[in-house]
This record gives sequence, structure tokens and C-alpha cells, in this order.
Amino acid sequence: MPKSPDTSTSSSRTESDDRVGAVGSLYDAQPKKWRNVAKTAWDSFKQNPDYHITEKGQVGANGQVFDVEGAAEGTATSPLARKLKGRHLQMIAIGGSIGTGLFVGSGKALQQGGPASLLVAFSLIGGMLFCTVQALGEMAVLLPVAGSFSAYSTRFLDPAWGFAMGWNYAMQWLVVLPLEIVAAAITIKYWSSPVPSAVWVAIFLVLIISINLVGVRGYGEAEFVFSIIKVIAVIGFIILGITLNVGGGGKNADYIGGRYWADPGAFNNGFKGLCSVFVIAAFAFAGTELVGLAAAETANPRKSLPTAVKQVFWRICLFYIVSLTLVGLLVPYTDRRLIGQSTSDAKASPFVIAIKNAGITGLDSVMNVVIMISVLSVGNSAVYGSSRTLAALAEQGQAPSWLGYIDRQGRPLKAIGVASAVGFLAFLAASDKEDDAFVWMQALSGLSSIFTWGSICLAHIRFRKAWRMKGRSLDELAFRSQAGVIGSWIGFLFNVLVLCAQFWTGFSPVQPRYGKPIEGFSALIKNFFQAYLCFPFVLLCYIGYKVVYRTPFMRCKHMDLKTGVRELNLPQLLLDEKFERGSWPKWKKAYKFLC
Repeated sequence: MPKSPDTSTSSSRTESDDRVGAVGSLYDAQPKKWRNVAKTAWDSFKQNPDYHITEKGQVGANGQVFDVEGAAEGTATSPLARKLKGRHLQMIAIGGSIGTGLFVGSGKALQQGGPASLLVAFSLIGGMLFCTVQALGEMAVLLPVAGSFSAYSTRFLDPAWGFAMGWNYAMQWLVVLPLEIVAAAITIKYWSSPVPSAVWVAIFLVLIISINLVGVRGYGEAEFVFSIIKVIAVIGFIILGITLNVGGGGKNADYIGGRYWADPGAFNNGFKGLCSVFVIAAFAFAGTELVGLAAAETANPRKSLPTAVKQVFWRICLFYIVSLTLVGLLVPYTDRRLIGQSTSDAKASPFVIAIKNAGITGLDSVMNVVIMISVLSVGNSAVYGSSRTLAALAEQGQAPSWLGYIDRQGRPLKAIGVASAVGFLAFLAASDKEDDAFVWMQALSGLSSIFTWGSICLAHIRFRKAWRMKGRSLDELAFRSQAGVIGSWIGFLFNVLVLCAQFWTGFSPVQPRYGKPIEGFSALIKNFFQAYLCFPFVLLCYIGYKVVYRTPFMRCKHMDLKTGVRELNLPQLLLDEKFERGSWPKWKKAYKFLC
């Protein structure tokens, strides 16, 4: 009989071949997997299919050449990624602008005006900013468009003013990036680091650019972490400051109380000293408006933005007013250390000086680390703020069209590239012209925030008038400014007063207590332009664009209040939310009103 085939041997051979084939397939799949990852990453940098640019308007019967409707459509349908969550917005609102203005700049304010001027000026500027952010929140919740406040100026005031405000804001953040990177390198010198400044500049520049290339989610997560560190540091200082003031700093500590308010005194340099502190306070609060700019990249601005806007009030009260009150109680304005080498010299920080006066070792280095993180946070925001503003200007036809390039991940790549390239100016830190270069760059951005905040308030006033004229009810607004139109008028007029104060202190500056006095015609002119250089820049942008494009002053009946509204069934959603709020207990209603 013929032998039957050995089925067991055949089966084992087949299984062995299958295993070899599977392993081979696995190895073959690995390069293919990585090729797919690489291809996906490369494709993400390609142009977003929804990318568009507003074409330049044609001359019409009215002689106007700016396409207002196209500009509104461009910012409303921007393909920016909407990946920011509520927690990102809240931390940007709470800690976004806590930086060198508070930690270091407050030292210069204390030296020039005294502790009372410090408290009064920061309180008044904080109140003005509360009104401003409330107005911005109302418009941003309804119209979460790219470019935010510069787009609102174009839509509700005058396209030429929107152009001026957009470039003013972009220029502010463009020059802030190299300034902050150099400031971070200067901060490292606190520990007498042997590493050259240029090396630290390169490290910080790569870090900030990398965060922004990750996308808006990367920016949000970085700011979330940075803000938590800053908030913890300020709260820790408040607890420490109270302890030191009542004499709890150790065996040799004694009660301080209001000693320094009596001697050397509460005010320094009189009313002029107070006016000079207003300008420093405005610089310290710069960046608060970023919460409105981020609305266009927020998943649900109607829910996230009101909470973030309301928390600005608590940040102003707790982090600025309380901490600066303690600074004024712990450090006399006659302390020579308040005159630093630069605006980011950690040795001139009244927070660091208060800790060193108490004889506490190690904590001054901890505070210096916080200052360095704050500087990097501001640099991170600089790339974000400038790139989004440049992209929005391009989408409105107010900047070169290539700046509006947005990739498939929703990143304005070319605008980020421009912002990053300007950051390389930080390498001027190694040159002989470092001081002159950075003084004039800082001068260009000095008053930018004042113009931005004033424009937000004025745009809100005009928006409300148009809203009423078109028969719309305030109940239809998803979020209503708690300060109302009156708050916007207060905010606008206060910004004008700050401009006047800066004009006065520019021509007639507060003389330094220590060092070379500012005397002579050439020195005064130089001081004035260092304080007021932003004004002619804004004026040139506005008049130039107005003359070339013959833009109209926006009348209420022509204002577009529809393009950009993200919620299509807003009345029903508001009705549902009103019904839900009716079932809340009183404590929750009070909490939601405040936070």
C-alpha cells in the first residue's frame, strides 16, 4: 500500500512558514509605518484647503476701494485650529500677563512714585482694564473672529484704523520677542553663569519657536503650565509678605507695618511721579487682551470666554493689588537696588529685594526662576500674538497675502516664521549697540497696549449703538459686559488720559534719584521719542492707509453684526441656558456672576 503523506510534518512546516512570513511582514511594516508618520507630518504643513485671502477691493461708484464685507468674511471663516479648551483660556486670563512688568517693573514704579502712587496707579489701570476686557469679551463671544480687536476696529470704526491697530499690535509683539529673550539671558546672570549670553539666547529662541510650531494646543498647554507656576509664586509671596510685615521672619525680625509709608513717605515726585507710574502699570498689564485674540481658536468660546473674562477681575485684585501693597510695605522707595541694569534685571525686583532684606537664603533664587519663566511666557505669547495678528491682517487684505498662509493643522506658518525671524535680533545682546537697539525697540512697543485698549472700548461703544439701532435686544447677547457702555466710556477716556500723562512725562521726565539727570534739549527730545515713538507710527499707518484706500468711517446702519456668529441657533441656546440658570441655588448664581 502506498504511504500516506506525513500530515504532521507538513502542518508544522506550514506553521513555521507562516511565522517567518508574519515576522517578515512585521519588519516590512515598520519602515512603512514610519514613512506614513513622516508623510502625515509633512502633509500637515501643506496649505489648508479652506485657506483664502480677501482680494483687494475695486474702485466703486463711491470711490472706495476697501472691501469691508470681504474682510469680515475672511476673519470669520479663518481655518485656524479651534483646539483651546476652557482651562487654557482661564489660565491665560489669570496668569497670562503676569511677567516682568509685575515682578521687576514694579520696582521702577515704586522708586519713581512711592508706595501710594504704586497702589493708586495700578488700581486705576486695573479698573480701566476690567472695563476693557469686559467689552472685549462681549464682542468676542458673539463674534469669535481671527484678529479679534483689530478686526473689530475695521468692522465698527474705520478699516484704516483697523489697519493701524493691527500693525501696531503686531509690531508690539514682534519687538517684544527679542527683548524678552535677552531678558531671560540677563536673568541667568543672577547666578554668575560662565555660559555666554548668546548660548542662552539660542536655547530660549529654539524653545519658544518649537512650542509655537506644535500649534495652538502647544501654546495653550505651555501657558497653562507657566501660569500655574506664576500664580503659585505670587500666592506664596503674599503669604510670605504678610508674615514678614508682622514680624514673623525669624528671631531678629520685627514688626514693619506701615513704617515705610511714614519714612521715607507714601508719595515720591508728587503728581508727576503718579503719572509716570501710570505708564509702567499699563506696560505691566499688557497681554491681558490675548484672551480675546484666542477666542477664534477656542472650541466653544460661548462657554469658555465669559468665565475667563470674569476671572480677570480677581487676577487684578489678588495678584496685582495685594502683592504690590505688600511690596510697598516691605521695600522703601529709596532703596538703591530698585535701579536695575535693565527692565528685566532680577536684582532690581522688589520681590527679590524683600526676600533678601528678610535674610532668607535660597528663596531669592526661587523667585528669580519664576521671573525667568515669566519672561519665557511673555516670549511665547509674543510669537502667538504677532503671528495671529499678521495672519488676520492678510486675510483682510491689509498685509501681504503670503502672511495669511495657514496649514492643515491650523497654524499660520509663514506668520510664525516672520515672528521667529525677528526673534533673532536677540543676538544683538552680544554687540556693542545692544543698549541703543533695545531701548528703541522698547520705545516702539511702549504705548501699543494703550492704543489697543482704547480701540477696544471705542469699538464696543459703536457696536452697542449699531446693535440698538438694528432693533436687537441685549438679551440676545450670549455674554453681556458687566461694566456696560458706561464702563467702555470710562476705559476709553482713561486710555486718553494715560496718553496725555505719557506725553507730559516724556517732555518733562521724572529725574532719577541716583545716576545722571536728564538735562539739555537733545536729552529731552531723545527721552520724549523713547516714550512716545509708537504714536507717530500709528498716525503714519492710519493716515497713509486712509489716503491710499479712501476707507469710510463705519456708520451704524452699515455695520455687519452677522458674519462670524458661530452659533446659528443662538436665541434658542440662550433660552435653554436661562431656564437652566433658573434652577440654580443662590450660591451658584452668585459664583457664576463673579467667576
